[in-house]
Amino acid sequence: MAPSNARQNLKYLQLLARDFPTPEAACAEIINLTALLRLPKGTEHFMSDLHGEAEAFTHILNSASGVIREKVDRVLGDQMSEEERAEFSTLIYYPRKKLPFLLAKQTDTDAFYLQTLTRLLDVCRLVSSKHTRSFVRKALPEEFAYILDELLHAHFEDHNKEAYYHAILQSILDVQQADAFIEELCILIKKLSVLKLHIVGDLFDRGPRPDMILDQLVAHHSVDIQWGNHDVVWMGAASGSWLCIATVLTTSFAYNNLEALEDGYGINLRPLATFADAVYKKVDISRFMPKGDQDRGDCQPHRLEQVARMRKAISVIMFKLECEVIARNPDFEMQGRDFLNHIDFHAQTVVVEGKRYALLDCDLPTVDPLAPSRLTQQEQEVMKALQRSFTSNERLKRHVRFLYDKGGVYHIENGNLLYHGAVPLTESGYFAQETFEGTVYAGRALMDYCDRRARLGYFAPQGSQEREKGQDFLWYLWCGHLSPLFGRSRMATFERIFVGEAECHTEVKNPYYNWIQKAETDQMILREFGLGENSHIINGHVPVRAAEGENPIKGSGRLIVVDGGFCRAYHEKTGTAGYTLVYNSHGMSLRVHEPFESQVKAIEENSDIISQVNIFETTDHRILVADTDEGKEMQARIQDLKELVQAYHMGIVKPGKRKRNINTKA
Repeated sequence: MAPSNARQNLKYLQLLARDFPTPEAACAEIINLTALLRLPKGTEHFMSDLHGEAEAFTHILNSASGVIREKVDRVLGDQMSEEERAEFSTLIYYPRKKLPFLLAKQTDTDAFYLQTLTRLLDVCRLVSSKHTRSFVRKALPEEFAYILDELLHAHFEDHNKEAYYHAILQSILDVQQADAFIEELCILIKKLSVLKLHIVGDLFDRGPRPDMILDQLVAHHSVDIQWGNHDVVWMGAASGSWLCIATVLTTSFAYNNLEALEDGYGINLRPLATFADAVYKKVDISRFMPKGDQDRGDCQPHRLEQVARMRKAISVIMFKLECEVIARNPDFEMQGRDFLNHIDFHAQTVVVEGKRYALLDCDLPTVDPLAPSRLTQQEQEVMKALQRSFTSNERLKRHVRFLYDKGGVYHIENGNLLYHGAVPLTESGYFAQETFEGTVYAGRALMDYCDRRARLGYFAPQGSQEREKGQDFLWYLWCGHLSPLFGRSRMATFERIFVGEAECHTEVKNPYYNWIQKAETDQMILREFGLGENSHIINGHVPVRAAEGENPIKGSGRLIVVDGGFCRAYHEKTGTAGYTLVYNSHGMSLRVHEPFESQVKAIEENSDIISQVNIFETTDHRILVADTDEGKEMQARIQDLKELVQAYHMGIVKPGKRKRNINTKA
């Protein structure tokens, strides 16, 4: 490097020198990073469309879509039978709950503990082999870190230390820490087996406990999230948007799913229930009866009727609020979908897309035909109470802030483009253009705009126009005809309830879903996001109808649909419980899943849910850290450090004091 170049970078090199104050320190880091580049790439795990199914999610997370079982088979295949390995894998998935079952069968518990600990250590050594010792140390539980570090790097064939290692294991038993030690080892195995977790959208709705899923994601060591349309409407509700709140409640009541609202987030539904019981007591609610699973929630007739009353009450409020939002956002191009303004109350008909239809339900006691979109005083009071409940709930705040911090409309990592819904296309296969605030957006620019405006709905100052516009846009992302998170022509909620003709119920998919069958389209999308022809698109949102022969791999292998199929309502249509994806140093594999019955059955009967591993792309060489985005950052860091070393040698940067690394452990 010429002296002039070094001086141009002087400010940066001086900053870098704070971390590496001597040539020796910089050289040591170069050696360390160069070695790291030769490690195998860490495993990435992709899931999508969790839809509140916390038990199924927990099982797939714990098993890493079969990765854990593969490690157990590899390490212990010649020591244990198939049944024993299934039982041992279940212990790793659910150590606290499975261990009592195993102990109840033992006659010699000390022998069981010693054997189990030894086998867990063997598996843990394998999964830690992709990582540096420093990385593994950081992952160790604090209370057992020193002991685990010793055991994980033990060589039991070393006769000089054989008694030492066995003394450690025996001491764990003697101080009655075996259960805790086994649990921490199982947690460590799961943590080291998957380097990065990607959630490709839709954590909320339909299933009972999205809050439990989010608790686990918040605790996860490395995760990113691509927002789905069911997520952004909850994000809007947490920001205080009346329309998003009404939409969230309407969807929850439709599936008789009050558990997430009441038990998960403590949303106070009493004001709405009281209002619905008073105003809708003698109103026809037959079109609003919940359609959720009969084995979930309180399905007693009187309770279902109360939910139906609340659903009708909040649905009417929602349709009124939609009129307001559509009116103040002409950019959304949703004129005509403000249905209350298109009802002929005398003839009991409504106009949908230019055609008049008879209404199936005209019993709307809170709708004034002269001002159909105006909220009554009672409805306003209900919405104020609901808004207070949604915006003041600390758990919901924490989860939504996490979605903003770790999430976005799309994500690019290691040659993969991840998004939930679609990159909107025209019928002719080009990027669809949409005008917002006087500017035309398409392709990646549209996705970036959606991301920015969605953040304003939560982070812009209270009461500001930017915040109101952002909240409106979060609702548009839920159901807008060119929303990248929705990908359909319309959300036919009103039509399905009030209009009998099936033609009104169809939600036409964006042309994107036809064009992605062609490799040329997928390559066009990848180029739009700056990716090469060997990259991949990881897509969620639309269940793959495997029962009808649909393939989740599109466009000559460039696009993979990983809709997890967690939602039980889809299982009959799809024929599977969906797909997850694993990307490790050997390539990519789709994991096809069977429906998950229950965690209890998984623990008691060692039942897993993976049914098939489809390895659809392998590499001719093992993928290393050097081949990843992180590796490219390391290589750039190495180059910077080499420049720093040269600057030290040329006297351009003066060495500082050496940092002493004091190790207090013998």
